[in-house]
This record gives sequence, structure tokens and C-alpha cells, in this order.
Amino acid sequence: MSDPVNHPEHYQQNGIETIDYIRAVLGSEGFVAYCVGNVLKYASRPKKGKYAQDLRKAAWYCNRAADELERAEKI
Repeated sequence: MSDPVNHPEHYQQNGIETIDYIRAVLGSEGFVAYCVGNVLKYASRPKKGKYAQDLRKAAWYCNRAADELERAEKI
């Protein structure tokens, strides 16, 4: 079953999720900035439809940014 928030099918290729590739390319600081940008994007588009889903996506990116910051603090 497809999960459009946590594991969208259209963002996976050969077993690798695009978000993991983006993290690898951007590094920790760039990845946090990318996630925060997506939080802003998804939280600010209530007229696009499916706003509840967009807010879940915003929360997902916010959590990923927080996880990345915590991971960086441990290093």
C-alpha cells in the first residue's frame, strides 16, 4: 500500500529513496536547510487541496530536520 507522506512510491528508485540521496549529496547542514524549505512549502499552501496531508508532510520534514540536527550534535 502506498504511503504518500512517509514513503511515496514516486520518490523511490532501485530501493533507494530520493530523500536519502539528497541527504548524501547535500551533507548535514544543506539537508537541514532543504527540510526547512519543504516545511515552509507544505505549510503554506492551504488552497492547493489535501491540506491535512500537506501538514503531515511539513511535520515529516520538520522531524527529519530535527533528527539530522540531533545526529550532528552527537558527532
